[in-house]
Amino acid sequence: MTDSEQGPLDGGLAWDDGQDFADADRGFLGRLEPGVVRDARGRVVWDADAYGFLDGECPPTAHPSLWRQSRLAARHGLYEVAAGIHQVRGLDLSNITFVEGERGVVVIDPLISAEVAAAALGLYRAHRGARPVTGVIYTHSHVDHFGGVRGVVDPGEVADGRVPVLAPAGFLEHAASENVFTGTAMARRAGYMYGAALPKGPAGQIGCGLGQTTSTGSVGLIAPTVDITATGQSETVDGVRIVFQLTPGTEAPAEMNFHFPDLRVLCAAENACHTLHNVLTLRGALVRDPSAWAAYLTETIRLFAMDTDVVFGSHHWPTWGQDRVVRFLEEQRDAYAYLHDQSVRMINAGCTGAEIAERLRFPPALDRAWHTRGYYGTLSHNAKAVYQRYMGWFDGNPAHLWQHPPTEAASRYVAFMGGTDSAVGKAKESYAAGDLRWVVEVLGHVLFAEPGHAEARALQADAFERLGQGAECGPWRNFYLMGAAELRGGVLGTPTRTAPDVLAALTAEQIFRSMAVRVNGSRAAEAGRLLLRWEFTDSGEVWSLLLSNGALTPMHGDAPCGERPTAVLRLARSTLDAVLGGASTFADEIAGGGVVLDGDARALITFGSLLDAPDPDFAIVTP
Repeated sequence: MTDSEQGPLDGGLAWDDGQDFADADRGFLGRLEPGVVRDARGRVVWDADAYGFLDGECPPTAHPSLWRQSRLAARHGLYEVAAGIHQVRGLDLSNITFVEGERGVVVIDPLISAEVAAAALGLYRAHRGARPVTGVIYTHSHVDHFGGVRGVVDPGEVADGRVPVLAPAGFLEHAASENVFTGTAMARRAGYMYGAALPKGPAGQIGCGLGQTTSTGSVGLIAPTVDITATGQSETVDGVRIVFQLTPGTEAPAEMNFHFPDLRVLCAAENACHTLHNVLTLRGALVRDPSAWAAYLTETIRLFAMDTDVVFGSHHWPTWGQDRVVRFLEEQRDAYAYLHDQSVRMINAGCTGAEIAERLRFPPALDRAWHTRGYYGTLSHNAKAVYQRYMGWFDGNPAHLWQHPPTEAASRYVAFMGGTDSAVGKAKESYAAGDLRWVVEVLGHVLFAEPGHAEARALQADAFERLGQGAECGPWRNFYLMGAAELRGGVLGTPTRTAPDVLAALTAEQIFRSMAVRVNGSRAAEAGRLLLRWEFTDSGEVWSLLLSNGALTPMHGDAPCGERPTAVLRLARSTLDAVLGGASTFADEIAGGGVVLDGDARALITFGSLLDAPDPDFAIVTP
């Protein structure tokens, strides 16, 4: 097996087993025709028809196993899961589910963007009637499960209590930390992970294992109105009885499964999918706990399996039949337990994360199961994540304790290799020998030492392309192909941005904490001490922001010790949201009366000058 063929081409896999295809097609009612969704300006935000090429035979530019997975995930349309439960699949990375109640329909996970969510609701209504939306459920705190909510419900209906929005405890906190605090960096890397900017085709983007790619429409958030705080909590929404199971720290920091006891249907959220998932997603996130993940799936089986005829999730297709449901959940559980326990065993034998990643293999039964293949998460990078969770970034070798940063290290490596041209020449020999992993490592040093070296850029792009086209894991393929594309054509940018109404859904504390991570510490330290008092006229909340020693500390109410504020701002919370969302400025709001400022006006100007704007297009494969 060469470096361009990650994962066996057979490995005992049952290529003639058509069960997944039968399940993926079961209950089909109709699709969007054409399968294209546009925003208000006519820009395409989703194109399901672009994946029509997957109906053909697998080409040499794709791993056959990933090609099979993409064929399954690319199926799009409205499907009946059970009596009164329907899903629209294939119109975004995730699924949107509609549960029919007494008056209307409860929506589960309204996709990433409003345009595709509205299109999915329209497709549902075309086949099932114009039922109003009577409830919304977010299974967890990732954007592909709430970002399209404004496409299915008006915020006013939620605000006046007509439409409840249910979510697991901690949802808003973690949605904020992932989409606001480090949202810029995650979004940039998500562009690599999902490859939304890559051309769709046999040599390009064919999917990401979890779905096809991410929609690029309007992202929003409506804050939950009902928190699920305990396993066993039961809620009735529009006459539909639902029993919840909290699963924090599994696929998301705030997540939940839930059961429809009267329908004998289980929603496994994203805790059980038709792929091995990520312990640490390549776009970046908190490291997840595969041991807890496995334990929660055991609890899921104990709580619900005997009363379940079908399990569906936030991605992929359902599994029908009680025996098959139990086997599916058990194999998913065993995969995360094995991954965790064997990684920890090898940690205690002195192995580093990279060493564990090379050695860890599933036992035959799990390796043969299609739904535990590494289409999205892999044993390789998941094992490194387990190491990181327990041991951190340092592998214990003092030679790795104080290494030079990439650019400085690169210049030294290249000098040791005899200079740039010599290093590229040796890399060409390794490329010809098929040692692609070594090629990209060597050329990575060359490009960080001399980013404009044309021959190195071209050879690195070729090596990335070969690695990507041989990868069984969708995100690995997309990362490699995006790296190749940006080396050849420049930065492709970040396909999505945080929308203003995401900011509006956050608490004042979350807003101020998001400001704190933008403060330029060295400049702020030079600016000295500032205390800004914020009085929100609509909510009555009072907050104090203390800038001290380069750090920003948000405090509810007045500052301690009777310290007098440098300036006082009186404004509506919506005004602050408009400023932070770029729709206005503090200067404009002060001039127009939207902000009343008492005290030293220069303090606000100084404060604003200390907040760095994130760079959504930062370099990845070059310095």
